Amino acid sequence: MAKNVAEQLLKILADTGVKQIFGVTGDALNFFVKAIEEQDQVKWIGMKHEGNASFAAFAQGELGNSMGICAGTTGPGALHLINGLYNAKKERTPVIVITGQVPIKNMGINYFQEVDLQKMFDDVCEYQAVIRSPEQAPKIIQRAVKIALAKRVVCRIELPSDIAQMDAQDHGFLGALSKSDAVLVPGDRSVASAADAINAAKKIAILAGHGCRNAREEVLKLSRKLQAPITHTLKASDIFDHDTENVVGLTGLIGNPSGYSALMNCDLLIMLATDFPYSEFLPHVTKTIQVDIREENIGNRTSVDIGVHGEIKAFLEKIDDEVTQRDDDAFLKMHRKNFIRWRENMKSDASPDRDNEPLHPQIFADMINSHASDDAIFTIETGTSAIWAAHHVSFHSNRRLIGSFNHGSMAVGLPAAIGAQFLDRDREVWCFSGDGAFNMAMQDFITAVKYELPIKVLIFNNSELSFVKLEMEEAGLEPSLEALEEQNVNFADYARLCGGEGIRVEHAKDIEKVIVQAKNSTKPFIIDAVVSSGELSLPPHIDFGQAFRFGTSKVKEGLQAITGDKSQWENLKKELQAYFD
Repeated sequence: MAKNVAEQLLKILADTGVKQIFGVTGDALNFFVKAIEEQDQVKWIGMKHEGNASFAAFAQGELGNSMGICAGTTGPGALHLINGLYNAKKERTPVIVITGQVPIKNMGINYFQEVDLQKMFDDVCEYQAVIRSPEQAPKIIQRAVKIALAKRVVCRIELPSDIAQMDAQDHGFLGALSKSDAVLVPGDRSVASAADAINAAKKIAILAGHGCRNAREEVLKLSRKLQAPITHTLKASDIFDHDTENVVGLTGLIGNPSGYSALMNCDLLIMLATDFPYSEFLPHVTKTIQVDIREENIGNRTSVDIGVHGEIKAFLEKIDDEVTQRDDDAFLKMHRKNFIRWRENMKSDASPDRDNEPLHPQIFADMINSHASDDAIFTIETGTSAIWAAHHVSFHSNRRLIGSFNHGSMAVGLPAAIGAQFLDRDREVWCFSGDGAFNMAMQDFITAVKYELPIKVLIFNNSELSFVKLEMEEAGLEPSLEALEEQNVNFADYARLCGGEGIRVEHAKDIEKVIVQAKNSTKPFIIDAVVSSGELSLPPHIDFGQAFRFGTSKVKEGLQAITGDKSQWENLKKELQAYFD
């Protein structure tokens, strides 16, 4: 039986299946960390930075059967956790954040390291269990856990340092947490309306989101019945992978033409479990059905004619008997043909025969796709590394993909890989990271070495913030090369300095053997891939305004080069070299 409040908190978390807590300790967490030390069910994972701890917790909440847990001490340490927690919030991932707090007697007098954490965490947390007495603790701690798991949200538990050491109370209040088996079944009227619209349509397209994870086979069954191409969101890439029948790819900023075309040229769009954010890549006059368990999402991104509130699997099971099998597959075949052609082009772009130096980044992504295990976990950074992963990796079989897809934060890749690897030390974990993002989080590569985690980190080392550069060009601006520049260390040397393994790759002939070496390594491994900064990746559709702004940017770059700006001249040379090689 727990002796003090800190031990009681730990027991409640352990009973939910938590195995690790990621954080940086401090005086306000002393009794909690001591409680962890005195048992062997939950392990404290000391990180170098609290921001990395929250991203590691996010990864575990996303991949595991319980919650991710992170912790920070009073004001400064707690505040560092917020960015990773916002990522968990926007990905709808269950995470509990534990923050210490100054003793109650010192609250409200601007005490050393005192911060009003309730105000600071109000937007990111669905619920905050602010403990002010031992009698209150078990009730609100359990409430925080139940809300995090039931709603897949972030909840905070605040533990003042003086209360942590007080005798635990209300032991009889503790009990097993119930898990709902309820199913939200959509109403007959909305299902009937959807069926009528489907049966009347000629060219149907499906946009499938991450919420279809537990209804994959039902989505495929509907697609076969309607001869409907499936476009998916980035987050659903490991549900409807490149090799799945009727899939025609992604839409959005890093999408492909067939995925975009299917949505824009259908006469009925069925949106399944997605809150896809980019309205400019959705049709706005096409008849649209949207199905979502969160009613507030319906009509959030485009006009919707028929909204269906309910779980995706329940909807698909109900509508199956209401829609008729169709034989006309011309719309599907056209987009599948275009998708296959696009994949062939991507494969050609990633050929090791394209041995121009600095190297083409696609080669690394494609080669890892060929060698990674069928159940590998991929953590993907925000930016161009996400483009190369989305275009060149098929997340088939039991592969998983996680990243900052809605929050769009840098520095998620490495710490998420650490969190993922702790869930299963025998499962391959690959991190695709840009050099800018890795520079933000690189201190916790030491943590991976300390805990002997065999993560494999591919760093696209092009010495610049490439995606930001692309955004500048699409806005009609000439790139601010000084602001975009990344001055990097030799990442392979850094890996070895930390006690891991690393190899710098500058020649195409070395790529495959280094990837195989990383795959077989039992230590944290960095592939320092020296790649071209001139590689361009454009959206699947460019309107006149975008083309004009991009062209304007290039004209400005050219004028600067002509008038003697050596950095812009080198930038243009790299882009031309990457394009024509």
